[in-house]
Amino acid sequence: MNAGSRPKISRSEWAIIFLLAAVNFTHIVDFVIIMPLSAQLMRELAISPEQFTHIVSVYGIAATISVLASAMIVDRFDRRTVLLTAYAGFTISTFFCGLADNYVELLIARGLTGACGGLAASAMMAIIGDIFADNRRGTAIGAVTSAFAVASVIGLPLGLFLATRIGRGAPFLLLAVASVPVWIAVFMKLPSLTSHRTIRHQSPWIELYQAAKNPAHLRSFAFMFSLVMGTFTIIPFLAPYLELNCGQSPDNILVMYACAGGITFISMNLIGRLTDRIGKRPVFLTIAVACIAMTLTITNLPVVSLFGAILAAAGFMVSASGRFIPAQAMMLGTAEPRMRGRFTNINTAVQHFATGTAPWLAGKVVSQADKNAPLEGYATAGYIAACFAILSILISFTVHPSTVTISKTEAELEPEKVPAHA
Repeated sequence: MNAGSRPKISRSEWAIIFLLAAVNFTHIVDFVIIMPLSAQLMRELAISPEQFTHIVSVYGIAATISVLASAMIVDRFDRRTVLLTAYAGFTISTFFCGLADNYVELLIARGLTGACGGLAASAMMAIIGDIFADNRRGTAIGAVTSAFAVASVIGLPLGLFLATRIGRGAPFLLLAVASVPVWIAVFMKLPSLTSHRTIRHQSPWIELYQAAKNPAHLRSFAFMFSLVMGTFTIIPFLAPYLELNCGQSPDNILVMYACAGGITFISMNLIGRLTDRIGKRPVFLTIAVACIAMTLTITNLPVVSLFGAILAAAGFMVSASGRFIPAQAMMLGTAEPRMRGRFTNINTAVQHFATGTAPWLAGKVVSQADKNAPLEGYATAGYIAACFAILSILISFTVHPSTVTISKTEAELEPEKVPAHA
């Protein structure tokens, strides 16, 4: 595509992307901050490692249940209303995570946060699908999902600093406070999105079944599952492996995440633009192949310098996260507009289910003789992840855009005609 015909995103659309990126940033920070706090939480709340895994897994389980349950009715509501409601619940639940004084309170608070956060994430993807046409969707997804890299660069180090200096609840309390102005901005600036409600609805159970059984949707769900399994099978043990097997100190790990996250932030926005200019499939295939190589590299990494660890981690993070941008754009294109809310809900549920399954699978092959011994079996986890990555490439050839359209979508409106909510 030449420069004169490349897709452009208006100023008002960039404002919406920024809002969604802010929502996604708070959601991602909330999701990732719990893992590096494991030692502090187990010590201060007197909980066992097994109980800590329950605190981590309940987030994904609750998110899976909430997005599946809401998938039956989500397309009956304004996308804006769904996002505002879910994000308000997320903010309140995160606040209670910071106030939790024992295992049960934290477990319940994390479950509620996961339920609301999962629904908010699904609503964001549906909004992107409604507002941005297919040839501009990659740029939008790249910008919104780059919040993951920002969370690694800013959110994670700041959260760890607050937890060690003030207390375990400080990161959650600050995150809840920061989410309030984001909610207000979404309420003030995000337009009403209701074009998907132009048809008469059937029974919620029938509609959910129709969305779930659609062959194109099923291929997208399989695509998402294989992508997440190919990433999260090795992520839970990445930091311990670099420390115990590759000679990195805890301080080096923090520097590595910050540097690799910064590189990933730049790359994700670039990948989003390349997706729209070159095409979703060729960009995905290129990055997916690179991801396989980097997965096998980082899971077999010997003792290296900090610079070597940064290069390996950055290569893995760029390729692993970067392939999700064209992949998400491909998956969104398979959904019929009238089913997009249900589709994104089910797809988000599949994503959360895989996020919980992958670490469990890795735990079956990775072991440690004692707490100071090197990890064993991490290379095997890498081979499993690579197999899922190869499977995702094969499935990608079966994922094709839907040919069903609706008469008028927000994506077709001129920027100045996009309704502003008072």
